[in-house]
Amino acid sequence: MPQFSFEFFPPRSSRGRANLVATAERLSRLGPEFYSVTYGAGGSTRERTYEAVAALREAGINAIPHLSWGGVDADDVIALLNEYLKLGIDRIVALRGDVPSGAGSSHQFRYADALVRLIRARIDAPLYIEVAAYPEVHPDAPSASRDIEFLKRKIDAGANGCITQYFYNAEAYFHFRDRCAAAGIDVPIVPGVMPITNYDTLARFSAKAGVDIPRWLQRRLDEIGEHADALLDFSTEVVSILCQRLLTGGAPGLHFYTLNKAPPTEAIAERLVP
Repeated sequence: MPQFSFEFFPPRSSRGRANLVATAERLSRLGPEFYSVTYGAGGSTRERTYEAVAALREAGINAIPHLSWGGVDADDVIALLNEYLKLGIDRIVALRGDVPSGAGSSHQFRYADALVRLIRARIDAPLYIEVAAYPEVHPDAPSASRDIEFLKRKIDAGANGCITQYFYNAEAYFHFRDRCAAAGIDVPIVPGVMPITNYDTLARFSAKAGVDIPRWLQRRLDEIGEHADALLDFSTEVVSILCQRLLTGGAPGLHFYTLNKAPPTEAIAERLVP
């Protein structure tokens, strides 16, 4: 059976957290390895991320946090991570993090390799650290080669594995994986998968993230428009075929960006389960 993991964003209310737990329980029949909860730009969801992880774990669900510098110093990062360790987590997703809206060019990044290095230096507990990877090149990277160099720094700092940005071209993943191997990156690189539920939303996300939506896919989505049933049928077929190609080609698993909704991810994953 393919190895799945599912990503959520932290809800804004207790009712939202209850709904998230219900969504996670519904997806649990697919046997995910873990569920991750994102961390907003500049640490903007610090408390909500913690509350979501805590609520999920209280319900017996293996939830883990995303963690970035989030505008705080090293001691604060370690203090937060120690709070997560008290919940029993043994895995995190360590990220540079996005610039908060309005921060402008004055914002100084501290990169994910430094975060991984900090965690390895100051946390004694066994901790599996995932980092981000970009088959179609991070939008801020000066080149594809430099982007792989940046990833290698994160691995050399102590990361155990990678989760990629989503994409819709399997060859982008295979080419990237081969280049990573040639650069000495020998950890698992798990493809990120984004179900298509709304074309306008997808286009906005993709423009910001540097994700290419193939022209044929754009044109077909334009043609379908807001016909919800047709969109679900078409997108399920397209993304399922992509996932099957990735798994057949040796991908170690799939990480679904669920947008806190079970049905689109279920529809794809069920096609992949024997």
